[in-house]
Amino acid sequence: MTERHLHLDRLAVLCLLGCTAVWGLNQAAVKLALHDFPPLAQAGLRSLGAALLLLAWARWRGIALAPTRATWGPSLLTGLLFAGEFGIYFSGLQFTTASRMVVFVYLSPFVVALGMPLIAPGERLGRVQMAGLLLAFAGVAGAFTDGGHGHPQQWLGDAMGVLGAVLWGSTTLAIRASTLSHAPAEQTLMSQLAVSAVALLAASRLAGEPWPAHIQPLSWAAFGFQTVIVTFASYLLWFWLMRHYPATKISAFTLLTPVFGLLAGVLLLGEPATPRILLALAAVAAGIALVSRPSPAPRAAAAD
Repeated sequence: MTERHLHLDRLAVLCLLGCTAVWGLNQAAVKLALHDFPPLAQAGLRSLGAALLLLAWARWRGIALAPTRATWGPSLLTGLLFAGEFGIYFSGLQFTTASRMVVFVYLSPFVVALGMPLIAPGERLGRVQMAGLLLAFAGVAGAFTDGGHGHPQQWLGDAMGVLGAVLWGSTTLAIRASTLSHAPAEQTLMSQLAVSAVALLAASRLAGEPWPAHIQPLSWAAFGFQTVIVTFASYLLWFWLMRHYPATKISAFTLLTPVFGLLAGVLLLGEPATPRILLALAAVAAGIALVSRPSPAPRAAAAD
């Protein structure tokens, strides 16, 4: 049996902070790589590269990656959801900015929070925790209320981000509702990487995506970061967390990702640290603290 904690401990919090910091950088990396790598091919190739790394890791650790008879169906389903999520939001980045996309994609904790009580009633968020989730997202959304400028089809990119969020949340729910909830993290990740690599590369070919004659070093670096750090290392850690901690609470931590994306812009791209950004940081920190609070223990029944 997999040991499952009822609330987040220090180890979980540190792991989640690391994941969200990496994911905050990922949006910019995808956008940079789009200069040379078309969206579907980029998503498929990074899944393929990460799958090869995971295969080497599993052989070194002696871990079986092939799905069992009980996990074949869920593995295929979650792999297709995974492929749809990244294919849609990578494509959406052609029409909207990375900073706007990250807000819409990270609506996924709401999908998880709404759906998880149907799967695991014990993971229902209380009033205080739901208020924390709303506060955290309000802080993030408030940082982007200027509407932005740019592509005339920005609305399409934004809508694709929302659809990506629904697919991401659905993937989390499918894992927890199926036999994959007890499968090794490496097996769960491999099923998603293998299925998505095949599906996305096939979709790229069918869509007739052009392939560049020359790929710039910066695009290679951005693609390598996505493949090794994001898709292999951080996702492996994420699926381990999914097996050991409440999905609703760890999903709430993903709302930190847009904030880290904003900080990356300030520190790496010289963007201004506006009061709106600082307010978003404070709201998300407070909201996450509320969501992460252990639920109060039920009162013992009075003796007859």
